[in-house]
Amino acid sequence: MEHNVISISGGKDSTALLLLAIERQTENMQAVFADTGHEHPQTYEYVRYLEQATGVPIRWVRADFTADIERKREFVRTKWPAMLIAGKPEKPGYWLAQVGAPANDNVPKPTHTPVDPYSATTYATWDWMPAVRGIAPKSEEEAAAVVERALAVLQPTGNPFLDLCLWKGRFPSTRARFCSEELKRNPIIEQVQLPLLDAGDDVISWQGVRADESASRANLTERECKGTWESGAELWNYRPILKWTAQDCFDMHRKHGIKPNPLYQQGMGRVGCMPCIHARKDELLEISKRFPEEIARVAEWERIVSDVSKRNSATFFAASDLGVVDNDETVLGRANIMKFVEWSKTSRGGRQMDFLRADNDNLPLCTSIYGLCE
Repeated sequence: MEHNVISISGGKDSTALLLLAIERQTENMQAVFADTGHEHPQTYEYVRYLEQATGVPIRWVRADFTADIERKREFVRTKWPAMLIAGKPEKPGYWLAQVGAPANDNVPKPTHTPVDPYSATTYATWDWMPAVRGIAPKSEEEAAAVVERALAVLQPTGNPFLDLCLWKGRFPSTRARFCSEELKRNPIIEQVQLPLLDAGDDVISWQGVRADESASRANLTERECKGTWESGAELWNYRPILKWTAQDCFDMHRKHGIKPNPLYQQGMGRVGCMPCIHARKDELLEISKRFPEEIARVAEWERIVSDVSKRNSATFFAASDLGVVDNDETVLGRANIMKFVEWSKTSRGGRQMDFLRADNDNLPLCTSIYGLCE
């Protein structure tokens, strides 16, 4: 038997994907929503609306990091004291070839070190992976205090996104996107696809990705086999909207009489995590105005995750994006999400407050970047 597993996020692409599967009268279809614990309430409501409007049951799955956190507790208890007392040497930066860069644009790997080795920069088709400052050695008393602080908060919370960050001791970033794999891909594979494959059934994993979203996605193929199991079953990735545009996706909504996620009418370029690590400056500003409670939640998460960091500092967005490069305990106070919200209110260049941007009193009801306001 062949099963078609449709990944649903509540966004325009995955909704168009589901509607396409329905339109084709796809057999043995299973729609799955991976709840990250970091979604906006309107997205949760929208997933329920999709289920009701299409008549297709949507299964919800969640990642569980309980065992990972328990292993991390043991590591902190037994290994951290010696590591903290010894200190940590500085880690040098390095050049990394850009994913998906055209071959004719490739240039030899740079041999120079950027003027500021602690900040990200680009040279032709190479990205500089910033250097990381070391950790100064601590006394036994100081090390014990750090370990005690970490163990006090290193407990499963039941929220997948927060638990993932507690386990990792940091937030995901644009250069370390472990969030998508750990919170979406793996739960769907482990909880939905693997039982089918182990039983000997083939799985077609429908993915709502589009080539115009990034260079790496532009290099994807529409269909690829990901492997054959001992049972003889095969897992295939299928991307039928790979060549579609965002407008094509919204046109599919209209064709089937399905409303788009209302967040698209409130300035969001993407929906799902709120905010996403890829949030644009304007998008972060819109979130801070419309949903200040989401910003406050992330600020509290920064405080919690910082307690399981050896440096006592973990910021949701990269501190270097605000020009903060010192890896010490002052970073959180200088580059927390509230500081990024203040930056989002500034004009281009980030140095001068733009009072029109900062105005919360005249916020339009609809600020869609996709032209959904008519």
